[in-house]
Amino acid sequence: MRRALGVLGGLCLGVALSQFPEYAQQYTQRLGGAVDELKVITEEFDASALSGGLTRQQALDRYVASADAFLKDRGVSMERTFGRYDHLRLALEQVQGADALERLRNLPDYLDSEIGSRTLENFKPAVPVTAEGFLYAGAGFLAGYLVVSALVSLVTLPFRRRTRVYRTR
Repeated sequence: MRRALGVLGGLCLGVALSQFPEYAQQYTQRLGGAVDELKVITEEFDASALSGGLTRQQALDRYVASADAFLKDRGVSMERTFGRYDHLRLALEQVQGADALERLRNLPDYLDSEIGSRTLENFKPAVPVTAEGFLYAGAGFLAGYLVVSALVSLVTLPFRRRTRVYRTR
């Protein structure tokens, strides 16, 4: 029974972990799309500022110094947009430069919760046919088997019969 449950646990975790490369690929595509769009916004703002003889920071300072609440809020919003662009661009560089294990290990460092949750909402599982997919499936199977086997052994420990050991003198 322990072995059967261990295999079942291994299969479940193996299937679940084998989906990580596909999720990472779909996340990377969404991240790249977000970076591309923010790049367009940033470059348009910089070009407008330059045509007015200003740097980006000077243009932002004008927005923030304005007495008009709309312009002031727009300046704050643009500053957040530039910060998000820089953050996501660096995260994309990290993801694209990472190998299979680094992507999983460093996930919390570059995961953007907004993009990550939208990716998860639209995630389509895929059959892992890459070496990376098989690596995750194998690691998941092994980890699942070991964890479930250990848990079954621990839970059934109080119910095991004790064998009597007879000693001869």
